[in-house]
Amino acid sequence: MGQTIVVAGGAGFLGSHLCRLLLAQGNRILSVDDLSTGRDQNIEDLRLNPQFSFLKHDVRQPLSVNEHVDAVCNLASPASPPAYMAEPIFTLQVGSRGTENLIELAMAHNARFLLASTSEVYGDPTVHPQPETYWGNVNPIGPRSVYDEAKRYAEALSAAYERSHGLTFRHVRIFNTYGPSMQPDDGRVVTNFIAQAINGQPLTVYGDGTQTRSFCYVSDLVDGIARLLFSDVTGPVNIGNPGEFTMIELAKMVLRITGSNSELIYSDLPVDDPMQRQPEITRARTLLGWEPQIALEEGLQRTIAYFKELGKT
Repeated sequence: MGQTIVVAGGAGFLGSHLCRLLLAQGNRILSVDDLSTGRDQNIEDLRLNPQFSFLKHDVRQPLSVNEHVDAVCNLASPASPPAYMAEPIFTLQVGSRGTENLIELAMAHNARFLLASTSEVYGDPTVHPQPETYWGNVNPIGPRSVYDEAKRYAEALSAAYERSHGLTFRHVRIFNTYGPSMQPDDGRVVTNFIAQAINGQPLTVYGDGTQTRSFCYVSDLVDGIARLLFSDVTGPVNIGNPGEFTMIELAKMVLRITGSNSELIYSDLPVDDPMQRQPEITRARTLLGWEPQIALEEGLQRTIAYFKELGKT
């Protein structure tokens, strides 16, 4: 018999994919989203499923659910740099008040609580690749800190509830993820490069392009989250693809797959932009039996096809 699961941020990029997977596994889903960065079209197909329901709600306000809840997944937050930098106070409040309200919901139902944290808690890392034991190198007052520190606070708050009140806490640190349902203008590097290549515009590379990222296809990512949710694993777990690519390598791959003749142009590196980012996923492999299945080339092909189809509508 399936479980009843609240997914906060359930109309967002990752949230909608997680809802879709959990529904396919036979669970009942209550998707909660204020649609500030989530989109109704991400869940349009899910509304046809009688096991899915949607509640428009700002998690900064307390939330009650009249039916029994087995799990609460907190994916609520602006996640792209343009989104969280445009709404810095809102982002901090979602990470603090919003997380507390969702924890209180979980506590009221004796439900497990899953926090979707981020690799951004590692900041500009001095340890490479980044294991869960690394405490990070974050500028607490820089422009990116509104997201980084909101997630670090959410981790601390959840851990405090676990120690003090017996919260059943699951804790995922998500690395760069991409795939269908991303917004073309969300400011992330994959979407930037794809949109620019498809439109015949120069691809904007920040810095000298030698900084690295690791890219996880969205179906792999939500599979890892679901495995963690239903596991007995405690402590943070990195979920991401350990394949590491420079921004120039990513740009050239996008150009090759799209067949674009766009040139590369270079711009100043944003403040506090990490130079390296690569997950150490031994815990996910050994404790969850998880590792990514979709290589970057295949994932980009699928994502580019989605963006081209999106441009026709």
